Amino acid sequence: MKVTVVGAGAVGASCAEYIAIKNFASEVVILDIKEGYAEGKAMDLMQCASLNGFDTKITGSTNDYSKTANSDICVITSGIPRKPGMTREELIGINAGIVKTVSTSLVEHSPNTILIVVSNPMDTMTYLAHKVTGLPKHRIIGMGGALDSARFKYRLAEALEAPISDVDGMVIGGHSDKGMVPLTSHATRNSIKVSEFISAERLEQVAADTKVGGATLTGLLGTSAWYAPGAAVSGLVQAIACDQKKIFPCSTLLDGEYGLSDLCIGVPVILGRNGIEKIVDVPLSDAEKAHMAESAEGVKKTNGLLEL
Repeated sequence: MKVTVVGAGAVGASCAEYIAIKNFASEVVILDIKEGYAEGKAMDLMQCASLNGFDTKITGSTNDYSKTANSDICVITSGIPRKPGMTREELIGINAGIVKTVSTSLVEHSPNTILIVVSNPMDTMTYLAHKVTGLPKHRIIGMGGALDSARFKYRLAEALEAPISDVDGMVIGGHSDKGMVPLTSHATRNSIKVSEFISAERLEQVAADTKVGGATLTGLLGTSAWYAPGAAVSGLVQAIACDQKKIFPCSTLLDGEYGLSDLCIGVPVILGRNGIEKIVDVPLSDAEKAHMAESAEGVKKTNGLLEL
């Protein structure tokens, strides 16, 4: 199992680290445009191998896509990160050009690969990857919902004053501050609806805090977060590599599902060796349906800024 991560910044390096530590991949290649940067990150991570007990080989490359050849899974994290006050949508001009070049170069050297897109605005970048590579829809996955759901569960556990292992919840919709749709009607604590434990007002606050989870961290850190995004990516990669058939909310190209077509947006999917093996239809409340429709309009508006 060979995995490539494009972008050796904080998010890309975290992806590579978490994938390597889980020890299911034989090789992880890190690629970056900055001279020597990926090689340095790879060397630093390999010096952790004996300390953290993993045997995954990590190699770095400065913009040499031949080193990525025959990758089973490729992760695209490259692009500029958010700064305080920026929306994910404001990154589209620069990141679209980067994602277009990266995705086509990866597929050229690994025509059977599965792409996982992390670069923002993520739903639109996932849609762009579909348009420029022509890969089957099940082999292009946008990572947003897995991260947003982790942030949702963090806020739920905080509100419930419960261990996070007791909590389950999911966020669908667009990966944006306004587009996220936390499924509060499905959130549970050990299979019991969280509405049995906290008020509707407190649950609304949890949803609101979840939506600005990335912006909150950007304000505190001065740039985008990296630990949780890296962990979210490693979860998706492992589910595919190990054929786990796990459900994650991921941005995928819809063709009538949830009443939506010709856009990529977060919905629950089953991930296995073939990538997206099934889109899962989850019943939504009237409010959640309305929020999902509004989210889709926002994604379509951002897609309209692409120069295809």
